[in-house]
Amino acid sequence: MRAASPVRVDGVVRRVGTGAPSMSNGDGHSLAIVVFLVFVAVSLLMCGLAAADLDDPVHFYAGGSAAFGPVGSGLAIAGDYISAATLLSTTGSVALDGVDGMLFACATVVSLYLVMRIMAEPLRRDGVFTLGDFFADRLGDVSVRRALGVAALVVLTPLLLVQLSTAGHIMVAMFGLPDGALTGCTVAGGTLMVCYAAFGGMRGVGYVQVLKVGVVLIVVLLVAGLVLARYGWSPAGLFDAARGRSEAGVDYARPGLHFGHSLAGRLDLISFETTLLLGAACLPHLTMRLHPLRDARTARRAVGWAVGPVTVVCAAVVVAGLGACALIGRDALRAADPGGATALLMLTGALDPVAGGVRHSMVFAAVACAVFVTTLAAVAGITLAAASSLVRDFGGRSAHTAHRSPGGEIRRARIGIVLVGAAAVVLAVIVQDRGRLTMISLSFTVAASVLAPVLLYALFLPGYTATGARWTVYGTLPLIALLLAGSPAVSGTPVALFPDRDFHWFPLQTPGLITITAGFLLGLIGRTRPEPPREPWHHGTEAVRRDTRSPDAAGRP
Repeated sequence: MRAASPVRVDGVVRRVGTGAPSMSNGDGHSLAIVVFLVFVAVSLLMCGLAAADLDDPVHFYAGGSAAFGPVGSGLAIAGDYISAATLLSTTGSVALDGVDGMLFACATVVSLYLVMRIMAEPLRRDGVFTLGDFFADRLGDVSVRRALGVAALVVLTPLLLVQLSTAGHIMVAMFGLPDGALTGCTVAGGTLMVCYAAFGGMRGVGYVQVLKVGVVLIVVLLVAGLVLARYGWSPAGLFDAARGRSEAGVDYARPGLHFGHSLAGRLDLISFETTLLLGAACLPHLTMRLHPLRDARTARRAVGWAVGPVTVVCAAVVVAGLGACALIGRDALRAADPGGATALLMLTGALDPVAGGVRHSMVFAAVACAVFVTTLAAVAGITLAAASSLVRDFGGRSAHTAHRSPGGEIRRARIGIVLVGAAAVVLAVIVQDRGRLTMISLSFTVAASVLAPVLLYALFLPGYTATGARWTVYGTLPLIALLLAGSPAVSGTPVALFPDRDFHWFPLQTPGLITITAGFLLGLIGRTRPEPPREPWHHGTEAVRRDTRSPDAAGRP
């Protein structure tokens, strides 16, 4: 959940060499360029091959999961789930906060397991491609679409900006470009994401996600293996070494180091964990991939293929974080970046010190390429989900628009992708490094406080109505904005939006403890209110009025 910070390598990583002989036999800088170009070429080729089948909205919006089977679907879902924050920020959290960081990594895995076990099968539905589609179909009321579209865009937009900005920073660091090239790299990353999403659709983005999972697994296992080899392949020895360099003593080995051991700190830890657990499970670009799963058997088999790679990545990230603390030291990591997001790249300098700087390290080249691949694939998936919500949830799927031609639907979707991509690039250039933690907190808090209650109620609460969903969306969003604006995530801390000012009045960095409760309560209150006249949902070309307690055409509840 924590945001990836700008990647700074000069003058930071060079000081962490241990004097050990280099393992590099070549120029890591050249390797990084070659690997980057190969990945771009292969992924664009995959998107081009996928584009040949995109002749109707079902193929464009749902072709990925529908055509991959359980293995491909699970790997594509894992790819959507693994972001730059998983690699960079979780590594930093483990390095700086010890057990707290490990809890964050565990929550990441448990969240995906819960969504796959609890929601994967109920979220399957033919002919729906966004959360707005699903709720209009589930509740039999098209008026709920816009509310869910608003919530989805509020969740996806900050995520998109953070991922896109991180891609620009990684490209600058990987190629050794001056800081002035950041804008150009951000634009280049945005252009690639538009190409992936617009030409490949869900299937093309799915291919990119599967390829990304393979690259990330190889790299993180390499780094974890190098770290463990330094400590005789003993996890206990590695943890003891990290605790010794942490300068935190016993606090490094118990929860509470990140937020403190006061009452407010304990509540903040609970709030953060709850927000991460629920928010990560309800991200729209993740749920979008669950709708077209073929059948219940595919959904069940996809669980292992989705959770397995994410578990391996998180375990390797924990090892890398402990290695960064043990080899570099907690104070040096915090001095380089208060949030520790540079820890993974700094670790490469300690594992493979080379003459001429860290950019010539083979390990650095591999890690930088893996992070860039991760951000690029994540950006493509988020862009597709945001454009789909913009086009479908705000495009008016009423009785008068139910007969739109397939070609026109796809053209509108591609125009939406271009518009979303262009707006994201402009905003990412403007925002750059400001407010990353705030944006990530906003995304996950909205997902946990708005989307989670609406999803759980719609799936498991008999008689839940569109009015209840609207109460949750429009009642909780202002509360989140108010509490977040007055929290330490905006002012008063080194990683805040305004680090040099302190006007916070709300003690928790993550307001989820209050907003999640409010979201569930508002949903219950709204459920008791009378329903206004509603327009029935038109499923494809036939008007199908669905009752939430009756099985659909495929026999699913």
